[in-house]
Amino acid sequence: MRAAVAEGPRLLAHLADGPGLARHRRRHPAPGRVSVEQLALAAEAADLRGRGGAAFPFATKLRTAARRGAVVVVNISEGEPASRKDEVLATRRPHLILDGAVLAARALGARRVHLVLPGDKPMVGIRMTEALAEREGADVVEWRIDTADAGFVSGQARAVIELMSGRENLPVTAWAPEAVSGYRGRPTLLSNAETFAQLASIWAHGPDPATMLITRAGDTPAAKVGEVVIGASWGTVLSPMEIERPVLLGGYHGVWVPAGALKGRRIAAEDLAGLGARLGAGVVLPLPPGSCPVHETARIVSYLAGQSAGRCGPCKFGLPALALAVDAADRGDGPVERILELTGVLNGRGACAHPDGTVRLVASLQRWFGDELGFHQREECDYGDLEATG
Repeated sequence: MRAAVAEGPRLLAHLADGPGLARHRRRHPAPGRVSVEQLALAAEAADLRGRGGAAFPFATKLRTAARRGAVVVVNISEGEPASRKDEVLATRRPHLILDGAVLAARALGARRVHLVLPGDKPMVGIRMTEALAEREGADVVEWRIDTADAGFVSGQARAVIELMSGRENLPVTAWAPEAVSGYRGRPTLLSNAETFAQLASIWAHGPDPATMLITRAGDTPAAKVGEVVIGASWGTVLSPMEIERPVLLGGYHGVWVPAGALKGRRIAAEDLAGLGARLGAGVVLPLPPGSCPVHETARIVSYLAGQSAGRCGPCKFGLPALALAVDAADRGDGPVERILELTGVLNGRGACAHPDGTVRLVASLQRWFGDELGFHQREECDYGDLEATG
C-alpha cells in the first residue's frame, strides 16, 4: 500500500524530476566542506529540529557529537505504522537525504555513514542502493547499510544502535544521549531521513520557508504525504469535515484533540501547546468515519502492547494489562478506574519511552473523551449515534 504524494515547496518540489542524481544536481549543489559551527548556525537559523518525533534541536545534537570518532547514522526505519514520510523521501528524494548525511559527516570528520533501512519496505532499500551506486566515488565517506526488523520499536534510537552493533534490534536502557555515547560508545549523530534532507536543503537554499512533511491517514488506504509550511492553517491538511471530528496528532504515541479544536489554529508547536499536543513525527490521523476515539484507542493500545521489547515489567506486564483495560472499557465490560490506575503506575517506569508514549495516548483519551468512556460503560456510543443520524 503506497501513500499518495503531493508536491511541496521544498523537499517535495519538482517531483517530476525523479530520484536520479543528474537532475538532482541541477537544483541542489554537491555538499562542500563545512565546519560544525557553520552547519549548526544554519540549522539554528531554520530552527531545525529532529523530525523523528522528539523535536530535539539538531544544532545542539550536532555540537554535542563534535568529538573525536564521531559516527553519523541516518535512520530510515520508520517503525510508526502511520508515518510514510521517510519512505516517500527515500524513494523520491534519496540524494537529498544522502547530501545531508555527507554534510554532517564532513563537519564532524566522520569517515563512515550508516544507513538504517526498514525491513518491511523493500522499495526503500532498492532506491537507496541505486542512489549510492550513482554516487560511487563522489563522496568522501564510506556507506554502510543495516536493515531493521519490522516492528514499532525497531526504529527507536537505542534499538538502532543495538542493530548496528550486531545485537537484537530492540531498545535497551541508556544512561547518556547517543550524541554523547552511542555506537560502540562513540559520539553518534543519529537522526531520521527527513532531518538530514532538511539539513541539505537549508544549507543549499537557506532557511525559508520552514517546512515539514505530514503523513495524513497513514495507516489507511487513503494515506497521503505532503509538505506544509510551518505556521500554515490546518485546513491545508484536513478537510472541513475532518476538522470537525477528533484527530490523533503525532502517531500512535501521540495525543487526541477534540472535534473542532484545530479550527483556527496553525501547524506550529506553540499553537498546539494549549491542547497538550505536539507535531511529533508529523502524523495526522483523523478519526475514521464509523468509529469513535475509544474504539480507535483500544485498537492502537492493543497493537502497542504487542510491539514492546518485553525487557522490563511495564512493557511485559503493564502494557498488556492496559490494553485489556481499554478494550474492556470500549466494550462496556470494565471500569474506567482500572485505566486510571494503570496509567498512573506505568508512566515514567519503562526502560525506554514505549510505555510513556502509550500512556500519553490513553491519557489524552481520558482528558478529552471522559464522557464517551462513560457512555461505553452503559454500552452506548455517542459517535455511533452520530453516524446513525447522519
